[in-house]
Amino acid sequence: MLKPFFKMSALSPLAALALMSAPTLADEEPLWEFGIGAGGITFPAYRGSDERSNWMLPVPYIMYRGEVLKADRDGLRGSFFDSDRIDLHVSAGGSIPVDSSDVEVREGMPDLRPTLEIGPALDIDVWRSRDRKLQVDLRIPVRYAVTVESSPHSAGWQLTPRIALDVFDPVGLQGWKLSVLAGPVYGSKQQHAYFYSVEDRYSTPSRSAYDAKGGYAGWQVLSSFSKRFPKFWIGGFVRYDSLQGAVFDNSPLLASSNYVAAGFGFAWIVAESSRKVRMEE
Repeated sequence: MLKPFFKMSALSPLAALALMSAPTLADEEPLWEFGIGAGGITFPAYRGSDERSNWMLPVPYIMYRGEVLKADRDGLRGSFFDSDRIDLHVSAGGSIPVDSSDVEVREGMPDLRPTLEIGPALDIDVWRSRDRKLQVDLRIPVRYAVTVESSPHSAGWQLTPRIALDVFDPVGLQGWKLSVLAGPVYGSKQQHAYFYSVEDRYSTPSRSAYDAKGGYAGWQVLSSFSKRFPKFWIGGFVRYDSLQGAVFDNSPLLASSNYVAAGFGFAWIVAESSRKVRMEE
């Protein structure tokens, strides 16, 4: 069985909203589908910020189920790994830009550029029910981040091992999919420095200089749900984030150790292929 080598991280808030499309357990599906809709999302400016961002944004719905190239709830990926239980691919994620003038604890500091994160990821199928309506996976992505600007700079490494539970037709709700992912977050010194260090020149009476260390960065749990109807799709997610005990918990830029991010979306299916392809059960 062919397996993916590229997918977007479902733990990025924006990716979580855009990529929650729920596959069904049917034998055949259209080769491609396209739709467009809208969604809302609320999340902190960065992990540990007490300033929130609230966005309304378009939600694309794109499905392509080719033998080599696929685009679905796991993002865009190419299939190359032949295994029924182990999936080795490239994981991608990122962070949004932050205007420091909008974040009180960062006032006078440089803005945070958006970052792109990319790196290898290993998914292990730990257990599945006979009807495949319940599945438990271990997901281990390691991603290297760079800033998105004219002269990109390194923003360090991040490791986010997760236990993932996928439930199809939960409590008898036909066609719905519920997913729950949970696990710790680890980051390199450079990753944490990008968000939590304060250089001497930016220190103030209320914001002391701080040199962030690498290591444990808290934990996350994310729950998402979605359903594909004949002509439209709906979905949503909630993510709880705890930074208690993180190696940078003394940073003056860490304003909140616990927060919730959430989002919802819907999309109309405007076109689909007449050609059907057989899907794995």
